[in-house]
Amino acid sequence: MFTMQLVTVLLFCLIHLFAGKLRFLDAIPRSRWLSFAGGVSVAYIFIHLFPEMAEIQSTFASKDSTWLSLEHQTYFIALIGLSVFYGLERLIKGGREKQDAAQSKTVRYAFWLHLLSFALYNALIAYLLVHRQDDAEMGLLFYAIAMSLHFLVNDYGLRQHHKEVYRVYGRWILSAAIVVGWLLGRYLALNENIIHGLFAFLAGSIILNVLKEELPEERKSRFLPFASGITVFALLVYLH
Repeated sequence: MFTMQLVTVLLFCLIHLFAGKLRFLDAIPRSRWLSFAGGVSVAYIFIHLFPEMAEIQSTFASKDSTWLSLEHQTYFIALIGLSVFYGLERLIKGGREKQDAAQSKTVRYAFWLHLLSFALYNALIAYLLVHRQDDAEMGLLFYAIAMSLHFLVNDYGLRQHHKEVYRVYGRWILSAAIVVGWLLGRYLALNENIIHGLFAFLAGSIILNVLKEELPEERKSRFLPFASGITVFALLVYLH
């Protein structure tokens, strides 16, 4: 399992470091490969994340703890994760709309905030690579496939948003965050309830980050590759 985790972490890092060299992803309208990757990520949400969230909710419901007394805790935490990343996206868009010399400080602040949020996001994905609900090798393989393609889509979006500053700084920081998250996962075991809460937060964040890249009209997404991604991943899961 260690070897598979290490290979997965290296793959995650390589995607951020070298995805910018995949020029075919810059096609207009949107590359069919990005839409395919988005479809796989959406399929992963519905086939893996939602059932695992249901399992976590059952675990929470069986606990006799004050901080877990809120009904439907898992979905509430997932909603928080979705809302946090939606708020960050609105902030970044507001910063891009003010890109002039007088407001360059605001733009830089928005970039670093955006980068920090995705660094934490990447670290969390890598941490939960070690502490997943489904600890079987096949479960790890599906996680690796879905998150690799998710990173590819995220990297493309960040490169489009931040251009050269992302190439110089962003991709390296996000890759380092993946390694740090994985190492923390290997050597720092948090309370089970905290891990469940982190997973729920991540689930909500993934939902937002996947849909924001596929749904807006200006993305010019391709439906058939998107649907193909959903179909292929679903068949892999149900036929394994």
